[in-house]
Amino acid sequence: MQSPFRGLGGLAKRIIPCLDVKDGRTVKGVNFVDLRDAGDPVELAWQYSQQGADELVFLDITATHEKRKTTIEMVKSVARQINIPFTIGGGISELKDAEALLNAGADKISINSAAVRRPQLINELADAFGVQFVVLAVDTKNLPNGDFVHLNGGRIATELQTQHWIKEAEERGTGEILLTSMDKDGTKSGFDNILLKQINEMVSVPVIASGGAGSSQDFIDVFQKTNIDAALAASVFHYGEILIPELKALLKNNQIEIRI
Repeated sequence: MQSPFRGLGGLAKRIIPCLDVKDGRTVKGVNFVDLRDAGDPVELAWQYSQQGADELVFLDITATHEKRKTTIEMVKSVARQINIPFTIGGGISELKDAEALLNAGADKISINSAAVRRPQLINELADAFGVQFVVLAVDTKNLPNGDFVHLNGGRIATELQTQHWIKEAEERGTGEILLTSMDKDGTKSGFDNILLKQINEMVSVPVIASGGAGSSQDFIDVFQKTNIDAALAASVFHYGEILIPELKALLKNNQIEIRI
């Protein structure tokens, strides 16, 4: 029997470790603050590729804030070590930034703050490299009057309503949405399934869930309750609380189509 929990286009669900990088090290915090070291990003990338991760995401979490560009050398090192797709985000504000990362070996680039400040960037990147290269990262926080986009690693609130922004970004040519719930980030209390389901039903591009993974059951829940395409997590993978082979076996046992 075909699994009812399939992504757009009948693709298998993806499990994606996320490596937040600061000063060349992988870090992890709670609600975007109180960062602690989680290891060398290149070494972790290799380990995840061996464990069966479907993709990886690297986010230079202070690149925009500190007006720095993502480290090209790290991208080259990762590309040499692994054979699974990986996305790089942080400090990308123009075509030449994206081109440098692509040439260094990245498969996709993730944009966030720069796209909000200049939405035309999405069109330019999609036109230059193809929509499949462009991932829109959205850091969202639930406020009394709705869900709103935040910038610079969650430091700056905007008046941009999350659902409106995602729809505009899709129309401009983003190929994938990486949606991070700031309220859930690092709390290990489960993904924001209500918002994720709403967004997934609203757009036709793949949606990646981010923020809140604390147990294998959280991954089962997010796929079954929202039917999103991929689930991303950091600390539960970095610190060995969830092992990817065991997680995938459990998902398969719950009739969730997955790449083993």
